[in-house]
Amino acid sequence: MAPVAAVTRWRLLLVLSAAGFGAVGAPKPPNILLLLMDDDTLSRWLPGRPCLRKQHVSDACTLAHRVGFCKPSPAEATLSSLLAKARLCRPLSLSDSCPLLSPAVAAAPTASCVLPQQRRERFLLKMGWGDLGVYGEPSRETPNLDRMAAEGMLFPNFYSANPLCSPSRAALLTGRLPIRNGFYTTNGHARNAYTPQEIVGGIPDGEHLLPELLKGAGYASKIVGKWHLGHRPQFHPLKHGFDEWFGSPNCHFGPYDNRARPNIPVYRDWEMVGRYYEEFPINLRTGEANLTQVYLQEALDFMKRQQVAQRPFFLYWAIDATHAPVYASRPFLGTSRRGRYGDAVREIDDSVGKILSLLRDLRITENTFVFFTSDNGAALISAPKQGGSNGPFLCGKQTTFEGGMREPAIAWWPGRIPAGQVSHQLGSIMDLFTTSLALAGLALPSDRVIDGLDLLPAMLRGQLTDRPIFYYRGNTLMAVTLGQYKAHFWTWTNSWEEYRQGIDFCPGQNVSGVTTHTQEEHTKLPLIFHLGRDPGERYPLRGSRTLKWELGAPCSYHQPQAPS
Repeated sequence: MAPVAAVTRWRLLLVLSAAGFGAVGAPKPPNILLLLMDDDTLSRWLPGRPCLRKQHVSDACTLAHRVGFCKPSPAEATLSSLLAKARLCRPLSLSDSCPLLSPAVAAAPTASCVLPQQRRERFLLKMGWGDLGVYGEPSRETPNLDRMAAEGMLFPNFYSANPLCSPSRAALLTGRLPIRNGFYTTNGHARNAYTPQEIVGGIPDGEHLLPELLKGAGYASKIVGKWHLGHRPQFHPLKHGFDEWFGSPNCHFGPYDNRARPNIPVYRDWEMVGRYYEEFPINLRTGEANLTQVYLQEALDFMKRQQVAQRPFFLYWAIDATHAPVYASRPFLGTSRRGRYGDAVREIDDSVGKILSLLRDLRITENTFVFFTSDNGAALISAPKQGGSNGPFLCGKQTTFEGGMREPAIAWWPGRIPAGQVSHQLGSIMDLFTTSLALAGLALPSDRVIDGLDLLPAMLRGQLTDRPIFYYRGNTLMAVTLGQYKAHFWTWTNSWEEYRQGIDFCPGQNVSGVTTHTQEEHTKLPLIFHLGRDPGERYPLRGSRTLKWELGAPCSYHQPQAPS
């Protein structure tokens, strides 16, 4: 209740201030924008390699600026500061990992990264090179997202609620684990659930979705892009609280023959306005599609209309350009040094820049909360042409190793969230539900368990809350993280049958006894990893009984409640 009370106090101050000027009525609650990228996007923006590639030797001094070896420009100083705060750089020297730097430079201490002894266990990653500039990507092709991070707050320890699209999105909009909201399977142990065209199920009527609850504070709501919580009319977004929808119930798979299986439809509200590969063409050979531009315009138009109406809005922008088959519009094709996937990322970055620019033009940045993240880890089975890297983390989408569920995240709220900050709060995509209700001054539903945490104390006051992160695969609790430690109760990548067919969720990452192709149980003797020292989950610890009890305690409390 404390976070809600904090928001209430802020709103009360605004009321008193307005009353002093003779204003009438309560202030409008903040607008809420959730920018959710699909599968193969953000998870690739985690740092990967600890040093420079040979082709980037010419950038050595620029990169050295970022870790404090040279006098940086103001922009580079901001980036260096963010990298240091996120613990993405080496704590003492780069001599053992950066042979391309001169001996004198390599031996120099990276003072900006040295922490007091008692805080060194906060280190999560070495400095590496992912896809987002603020995480050290050398081609620096995401200037708008980098600026968003510099003006807001990074969450290096942020997780999806499931390693697959549908359950993770259901968790975001309900604030509840998939095992609670119905997005799990019972026809196979540790089998993930999702909603392709052939599935007749979807989000249960009994679940309270975020847009439905936000109506209690007068919000107008819109979803743009992929829904993925059911195809049939009873699962339609407008049946679950949204006022508007432009997008599709599924990904842009296809093309199909329209006989045995039709192409995926695209809707405007209740009306089907076309299908992928037909009225909304996607060229699989070239990767050209104009969908991101269409989705961008839908978002901009919605925000303008709500500003004219002076109504608070909730925009859920859930585009899927980086989900295979990857696409981008013609102006962006061939512009990235990272191929078609990079083209899609550049267009997304440009779109985010235009969204934030409109907020500035409308002069509503200080009354608009924006959060940018992804629904699960990179689909390594799509690599290398249309898939990415999860940096130092193990495996990818569909697994409960870190690569399947760890997501970068950026919060942006100028004038409210201090700029250039990094929070080490363990965060979950479910927290966006709880945080959004707190922003709107609304209470949580009292008739059910809510798993999401209110992140406002972390974002506004730097207050961290101890909490576990549960890793589910289907209806099976696979692992739990508490603090820096992670315990695996089950390990499994995918079946030997799939693996022999070339389906590999962990390409090039075989860890004996960990990345298993049979479902291995460790409930009596969990595999324990220290994620600060071993983010790749390669070296299980000989955990003490006390450590095993501490990691098992939240599970013993959690599991009996799971189906509620």
